[in-house]
Amino acid sequence: MSTQPPACQLLARQDADYRGWLWVAPPRDGWLESGEGSVWSAELDVCNAWRQAGRPAYGALSAPPAKVPGAVLFWPKSHALGEWWLAALNASLPVGTPLQIVGENQGGIKRVPKILEGFQQECRKLDTARRCTLFATRTVEPVRDPDAVWQTFTAEGLTLETHPGVFGHGKLDEGTRLLMEALQQSPLPAHGNAPLRALDVGCGDGILAAWLARQGCEVTAVDINEFAVEATRRTLAANQLTGTVVQSNVYRQLEGTFEAIVSNPPFHQQRAVDYGPAERLIREAPAHLVDGGSLTLVANAFLPYPDWLEAAFGSFEILADNRRFRVYRAIKAWR
Repeated sequence: MSTQPPACQLLARQDADYRGWLWVAPPRDGWLESGEGSVWSAELDVCNAWRQAGRPAYGALSAPPAKVPGAVLFWPKSHALGEWWLAALNASLPVGTPLQIVGENQGGIKRVPKILEGFQQECRKLDTARRCTLFATRTVEPVRDPDAVWQTFTAEGLTLETHPGVFGHGKLDEGTRLLMEALQQSPLPAHGNAPLRALDVGCGDGILAAWLARQGCEVTAVDINEFAVEATRRTLAANQLTGTVVQSNVYRQLEGTFEAIVSNPPFHQQRAVDYGPAERLIREAPAHLVDGGSLTLVANAFLPYPDWLEAAFGSFEILADNRRFRVYRAIKAWR
């Protein structure tokens, strides 16, 4: 693994006996994955890493172990998502289970004591180091229903289901809007008379998948995040549309080829920049496209995508550019 995340460095220096504890929404970290206990996470790569190490792993929307010695919640940058995890922990674990909450100071961890007041949970500070803070509390009788955080909003004539753990929660992202406008101006290249097989990578709340399905495409949508997978399924159902939704790290859980790939790929992992998924999306796209198939994606104008597109496809075009975002399209050559 790479350099240990600061929050894990803080935990590693504690005297606490963490054997058998539940680790909630943690980052990838070799120290955690080589220890004991189980993980509860919405991220597929985190769950898979723990399973490969022979450790129990539970998806965010699955029930964790009914009883554990304690739990550690890694506070996310989204306070609404952090509150969902608190509600889920209180609903899932016995009252009085020790709970620690850790996070980076710049990530909002200092607001946790105030947030815990809203859950009627006491709080004390255990440690501060590595620009992180560690708090301790205990689970209480649930005062909030975790499912209550799901919201519905409309955009582009579609009903969207969204969760705090989903990118762009509750609003249409500016980049996605530009991508959809570009698709209207420059439709996906046709391939015969059959419905176009389209893949939405990084589906989020499902707006692109639903929009493509409404255009008559045979849609497959993927996201590494379980909240996004569930949101997309709910969005398709809310609009009486059909599609296949898979939790996948880019292409890893997919089979077959497509005539079009469409994406607003992420380049952040929490607060850190991570180009890895977007680079794999571009470089591996030709292997997942039929001859003449297209990759259409939107990105912040400063990102290094043109070099990757040139290397993977040989050429590309810019469909739209509003100075902040650009929409690119590349076509796989016929062989």
